[in-house]
Amino acid sequence: MIPKKYGPMLFSLILSGLMSLLVSGIATFRATGPADGVVGLWLSAWLTAWLVAFPAVMLVAPLAQRVVRALVVER
Repeated sequence: MIPKKYGPMLFSLILSGLMSLLVSGIATFRATGPADGVVGLWLSAWLTAWLVAFPAVMLVAPLAQRVVRALVVER
């Protein structure tokens, strides 16, 4: 198993992977339609997007967490 201290990094890896997969799939399909080779184009776009998304999530997550803490009140 993975040590707990790596939890935030693993979360960022999984979240960025899934979100970039979804968004790149939608964008690729919209650009090409159901054409031959769309899956290969999608996977290529996804890998590129994930390489950008993962470090972006790692950098932006602390800011997003601070914003959420500022907007949420405990009842």
